[in-house]
Amino acid sequence: MSDYLGPVLPGSYLGILGGGQLGRMFTQAAQAMGYKVCVLDPASDSPAGSIAEKFIQADYTDSVALKEMAALCQSVSTEFENVPAQALECQSVSTEFENVPAQALDELESLGVFVAPRSSCVSLAQNRVAEKNFLATWKAETNIGPAPYCVIEREADVPHASTDLFPGILKTARMGYDGKGQITVNEIAHLAAAWAELGKVPCVLEKRMDLDFEVSALVVRGYDDAVVAYPVSQNIHRDGILHTSTVPAPSLKAPQEKKIIEAAK
Repeated sequence: MSDYLGPVLPGSYLGILGGGQLGRMFTQAAQAMGYKVCVLDPASDSPAGSIAEKFIQADYTDSVALKEMAALCQSVSTEFENVPAQALECQSVSTEFENVPAQALDELESLGVFVAPRSSCVSLAQNRVAEKNFLATWKAETNIGPAPYCVIEREADVPHASTDLFPGILKTARMGYDGKGQITVNEIAHLAAAWAELGKVPCVLEKRMDLDFEVSALVVRGYDDAVVAYPVSQNIHRDGILHTSTVPAPSLKAPQEKKIIEAAK
């Protein structure tokens, strides 16, 4: 990551990798605060690109496009986690979601642009195996961790899955979102067929849990290590896709919210 050069003031360009609806919301919020926005997205009809001051239509791993973005922007982020993390290492850019390849983030950082989140963080969010292993390391300290799971990477892993994980959900390690890349598996006898249906790629088998409700906690850390927590939201999914988020979470009690926020920090 490039050295922090101080606050990025209004009037400066902010970069966003990914031009979908989340990138559009980022762009609108930034413009309302007086910033200019540069969007990089492969699609010609990018929702964010259509309202940004600068739109670069290119692949996330296009070195020429990333250098153009790095030269213009003071900071860059990603719209989603599947942007190539290597691209972020090239500059200071924002990503809309996790599917931007991590290579893009790497490249931006290497070009001297301040990138948040860092490519290493985005790489973690791109892989369910790495993500769950990371969260599991914090369970002892926070008493909050991932649901019981095991990793299925090869044929030999299938018969060794614990029967305690059934019924469960088999999820691809990469590229699954909005209900995609997931199959419900009710018993171990069905696991091999489910894994084959997902292409025999690395997967996580996660025990299906009976949930009272689901919440999300969002915390952000500044370069000065100051941490700010947003109100916890309560989520409802339909067919594996987020349907509504309610803030503040109506089912959450104050002590629970405090514990969740402290764990997230």
